[in-house]
Amino acid sequence: MDQMDIKISVIMLTYNREALVGRAIESILVQTMPNFEYIIVDNGSSDKSGEIAEEYAKKDGRIRVVHIPRSNIGTGRNVGLDMAKGEYITFIDDDDTAAPDMLEFLYKLAKEQDADIALCGSTKEVNGGILPNCVFDEKLLMTAEEAVVTLLKRKKYNAAMPSKLFKRELFEHIRFRTEGKYDDISVVYKYFAEAKRVAAHGLPKYCFWRHPGNNSAFTTNDLLLTPEQLNEYFEAFRERTEYLSEKRPAIADYARYSEWSYMISMCNKIEKNHLENCKEQLVFVRRELAEHYEEFYNSPYIEEFEKEFMRKYIAPFYENRRNGRL
Repeated sequence: MDQMDIKISVIMLTYNREALVGRAIESILVQTMPNFEYIIVDNGSSDKSGEIAEEYAKKDGRIRVVHIPRSNIGTGRNVGLDMAKGEYITFIDDDDTAAPDMLEFLYKLAKEQDADIALCGSTKEVNGGILPNCVFDEKLLMTAEEAVVTLLKRKKYNAAMPSKLFKRELFEHIRFRTEGKYDDISVVYKYFAEAKRVAAHGLPKYCFWRHPGNNSAFTTNDLLLTPEQLNEYFEAFRERTEYLSEKRPAIADYARYSEWSYMISMCNKIEKNHLENCKEQLVFVRRELAEHYEEFYNSPYIEEFEKEFMRKYIAPFYENRRNGRL
């Protein structure tokens, strides 16, 4: 395909998904919009995932496969970005599937609204059933500030890279982290903050598969929370608050609220589930929220259940700190 004809670069990282990767690949090859390239990065698989991708590449010239040593997700995605030639870029995970018209749907939405980012709704496959994930009826055309706040609310859409179409220029100065496991949370908000316009239409065109081996399995099972995961999220959200406060000061208050909101949510999960391995993280959350008790508790954005959690879990430590006993 002539480079000028490539409208979208689809990037997929695969690692040891030989039973699933073919399903993901086929969901892209049957797209109603044909002028795309499909970059598959084999992230050091020890099974046949890379071989399966190569077999598909022999049959369809739009597929390019590259094999790299085992690394983190961000490193693999950066390799795909270095190869990408499309006007827009989207990502698919190797255990998920796209609806046949997803690329066409996102491309038309981006073009019609002159948007740097276009996104659709999604479903999730859990125990063989298909459930709503991020689904909403209306079309939204947002400024960067509006799009970031909606992202932080995590009700209409979340930080997952799939289900979103990005102008390639957004990746020129912002790349994925080359360390850590959860690269989406550390970088997606930056693309939204850089965008001039973001268009969203919540019709579901992408399906996430939730299973025990999934990198986000902890989102559906609190017992899978680990100290390492919590520490990475705490660090990423602190960096997010600082970045947004400088880049988009109009929403600095909401960014700070969102960071504390995550902390009190994790506090509740650790306490409720008696996660003994996360005691150090619980101490950190109590200290941080006690230090900012008044600001968070009196935030115009705080939910009533968050106030209840604050009274239940943090108030005693706040009182001790105020009275000089901590």
